[in-house]
Amino acid sequence: MNKFLVIIFLFLSLHSTAQSVFGYWYGNANVKTNNSANNYLVELVLNPEKGYVSGVLNYFFKNTYRSLQVKGNYDTKTRRLHLYEIPVTYFGSVTNMEVDCIMNMIGSLRVTQTGSNLIGSFISLPATKYICAEINFNLNLNADISKKDSVMLAIKNYKETNQMWKPTLADTLPAQNIITRKVINYVIEKEVNERDYVVIDDVLVESDTLKMDFYDNGEVDGDSISIFYNKKLIAFHQKLSTRSIHFEIVLDTLLQSNEVTMFAENLGSIPPNTALMIIDDGKNKYNVRMASSLDKNAILRIKRKPKLVLK
Repeated sequence: MNKFLVIIFLFLSLHSTAQSVFGYWYGNANVKTNNSANNYLVELVLNPEKGYVSGVLNYFFKNTYRSLQVKGNYDTKTRRLHLYEIPVTYFGSVTNMEVDCIMNMIGSLRVTQTGSNLIGSFISLPATKYICAEINFNLNLNADISKKDSVMLAIKNYKETNQMWKPTLADTLPAQNIITRKVINYVIEKEVNERDYVVIDDVLVESDTLKMDFYDNGEVDGDSISIFYNKKLIAFHQKLSTRSIHFEIVLDTLLQSNEVTMFAENLGSIPPNTALMIIDDGKNKYNVRMASSLDKNAILRIKRKPKLVLK
């Protein structure tokens, strides 16, 4: 009899755990269009909070890797999950002209003998529902990772060896050239002003034309940044790696100093978001280590050395 009760208890415990929405989920999402190539790779980590659900959503689409903090709620009776106001890269975007759709993520937990699935859709807010197509997702629960005490620690450990984006042969190329021009991303332009600005360094240069290169400062861990020059967004969704993100900029001589701002889109698997910036003015090279977080932007101020006047 006692053995029978133990078996029942274990069964109920396992059954309860299997029905939990909390843990590490992975899978894909597809745009509800005729083009099946518009698919996203998705990771989702969910933790229980008092009165709500929090977590991290990672997705990879074309050349874009995003890592976002998410919040919402989960109804244990209906097994319905709602996560709100998630910026999702518009499926029709092209490189350097990417646009975000603000969407809600709505899913249902389905549990079978073979495993657990989270199935649902990213649905656009009413203002853009005719522009941003619905994105259907199907995520699988990774039971091995979800058994760990800290799911957030689990994904950190997991992604060190199984991260969605990995440096490839192309990342060893000398540089990824970025044309210095204003680009548009309304979400990032809004969020940058919600964070504090921290001046990292001041550099005196000997030329009005500079070459700038960004690398990941240390281990390549999935850091993604946006870059502003004199408060204008010139690049976003740029992955830091062993391959340089290369710019050529011209100083505005009417300003007392020119500013380069680094905005952290995520923290990678090893916070904070760090980059090595190398500036070349044709005569000298300057190494500047930038660090930004989800509440602070890093600023480098660049000033032109006074020109010598020959008499």
